[in-house]
Amino acid sequence: MAIMILGIDLGKNSCSIAGLDGSGNVVLRRRIQPKSIVSFASKLAPCMVAMEACCGAHHLGRLLAVQGHEIRLMSPEYVRPYVKAQKNDDRDAEAVAEAATRPTMRFVELKSQEQLDVQSLHRVRSRLVGARTTLTNQLRAILLERGVATAQGRSKLERAVDTLLADPAFLPDSRIRQLVCEMRDEWRELDQRITALDQEFAELARSHETTRRLLSVPGIGALNATALVAAIGDGTTFAKARDLSAWLGLVPRQHTTGGKPKLLGISKRGNKYLRTLLIHGARAALPSLARGATRPGEWLRSLLARRHYNTVVVALASKLARIAWATLHRGTAFEAGQSAAV
Repeated sequence: MAIMILGIDLGKNSCSIAGLDGSGNVVLRRRIQPKSIVSFASKLAPCMVAMEACCGAHHLGRLLAVQGHEIRLMSPEYVRPYVKAQKNDDRDAEAVAEAATRPTMRFVELKSQEQLDVQSLHRVRSRLVGARTTLTNQLRAILLERGVATAQGRSKLERAVDTLLADPAFLPDSRIRQLVCEMRDEWRELDQRITALDQEFAELARSHETTRRLLSVPGIGALNATALVAAIGDGTTFAKARDLSAWLGLVPRQHTTGGKPKLLGISKRGNKYLRTLLIHGARAALPSLARGATRPGEWLRSLLARRHYNTVVVALASKLARIAWATLHRGTAFEAGQSAAV
C-alpha cells in the first residue's frame, strides 16, 4: 500500500485520515486518536501530509515534518468545494487530501512555535481590549441611568468617573456606588495588563532583527511589527507585495461580468486583526506623511484632493502592507527614498 498523500481531518477527540496513491485513488480510511497520528505516520514512507490550517495543525505539522513528511496546510474555505455529497469526517479527510493535489491551491506556511506564542499574546491582548471596551460601555450606561452623561472618549470617561467617585455626595451609601468602584478597579486592572503586554511587544520588537526592520516603516509600531512577523514570517508565502495586501483584505472587491470590470469596497478578507492594526497605523502616519516633500507625500496629497479621508487611510494601509513585504523580502530597513515604497 503506497500512500503518496495523507489527508487528515483534525478533531479534539478523534481524527479521520484518508490515504491516496499515485493515481489519486483512496487506499486507506481510518479513524484514529490525535495522540496516535505521529506514531502512525512514522510507519509510513515519507509522503505529503495535508491538513486544514486550524488549531493544532501547526504543532502536528512540525512533528510530522521531523519524520521527513512534506506538510501542506490549507485554509478550510479552499477545502470545502472538494467535499463530495454527504459531509462526514471521512469525506472531509478525503477532500483535504484531494485539495492538496491541486496545482493552483494556496497553502499556509507552517509556523514555528515562537510565531504561535506571539500570536497567542496578541489574541490575549485583543480579548482584554474588548473586555475593557465592554466594561466602559456598561459603566457609561450605568451613569447615564442616573442622569450623568459623559463625553465620548475613554480618557474623558475615566476622568469623569474619578471625579464622581471623589465626591462623597455622589450616590452616598448606595450599592450602585460600590458597583461603580468595583468596575473602576476592574478597569485599572485591565489597563495594567494591557500596558504590560504592550511593553512586552516593544521588547520583542527591539530584540529581533526582522521586527526592527519593520519598525523603520512609517505607521508600523511594535504591535504591527510583531503581529506581521507572527502571521507571515519572512513573507515568502506571497509572491509579490500586492498578494499580501489582498490577503489582508485591503484591496477592492471585484465583480466582473461580460468583460465589464466593476470595483467595489475593500474585500475585508483574511486577517481582521492585522488589517485593523495597519489601518490604525496608517491613520496615525497620514498627517505627517502627507506634509512631506516626498513621492508618497505627493501621492497622498493627490488622493486627499479627490477622495474621502477614510478612503485615503485604507489606501495608505494597503501601501504600508506592501512596503512591509518588501522590507521582509529584501532584508533591509525602509528608506523614504526607495522607489519600491511608492
